[in-house]
Amino acid sequence: QVQVVESGGGLVQTGGSLRLSCAVSGTIFSINAVTWYRQAPGKQRELVAGIVSGGRTNYADSVKGRFTISKDNAKKTAYLTMNSLKPEDTAVYSCWVRVPNPPKYVEVWGQGTLVTVSS
Repeated sequence: QVQVVESGGGLVQTGGSLRLSCAVSGTIFSINAVTWYRQAPGKQRELVAGIVSGGRTNYADSVKGRFTISKDNAKKTAYLTMNSLKPEDTAVYSCWVRVPNPPKYVEVWGQGTLVTVSS
């Protein structure tokens, strides 16, 4: 059974940095795609960043130039490196992962990790 666990959240001051991890457990050969989402209190969930197997990435306009998504198939882990954090980045960050399970794919959500940016 494939599971995903996020870590790395916490409290940071404005301008600070954090690196979130999205660790995939279970028998997998690679990570096909990863998307990080976030949901702030009282707001809808929004896409933050995504990466696919070929390395192509996409970012929300609000985080471009500050956040970087990456993945390491050998470590079965994806990352979201967040720099120049702002109070409006405060949210629960969750990762969605798609892994090959021939002939199909398995899609799994993590439970989320809280990021709080103080002003």
